[in-house]
Amino acid sequence: MKVYTKKGDDGTTGLIGGTRVSKDDIRIEAYGTVDELNSWIGLVRDQAPLLDRKAELIVIQETLFSIGSHLAADPEKNRMQLPEIEACKIGDLEKSIDLMEEALAPMKNFVLPGGNETVSQIHITRCVSRRAERRVISLANTTQIDPLIIGYLNRLSDYLFVLSRRINLSQEGEEIPWTPKG
Repeated sequence: MKVYTKKGDDGTTGLIGGTRVSKDDIRIEAYGTVDELNSWIGLVRDQAPLLDRKAELIVIQETLFSIGSHLAADPEKNRMQLPEIEACKIGDLEKSIDLMEEALAPMKNFVLPGGNETVSQIHITRCVSRRAERRVISLANTTQIDPLIIGYLNRLSDYLFVLSRRINLSQEGEEIPWTPKG
């Protein structure tokens, strides 16, 4: 199978189900941003301080692929059996958040992103997660989207925020609180 088909040379791409849409369609923007998020999760997963979380991060990546398949499907013409989006995946993120928070000091202020290179990469990934959520919500304003997708992306950004704080603590990084001046 060749990687290139030349079908997209006219600025369109095919959805699961065969429908062709513009490459700047909100559906393409939504699943493209989820794909970008998945790549950032891969980068985070490969950082030395996160090797003990590799299995958990792979499950997140697999879930994002499932989400992407739903977003890439034409809701009217798709006949392919897509992987189920499971509510328990949101619960898994919540459990992980709760476990990580046990070691963290309570939040009293917003914190400035950063601490070390790994923590900064996690913060960038969190921001991409929020953007993916916004793109999916934009798509949901025009067509039916499984609400578990939005819930998962929302919880994933929470997970990434807490993960950044937890890695910062374990790496003895500095957590700088944001204190408004003015």
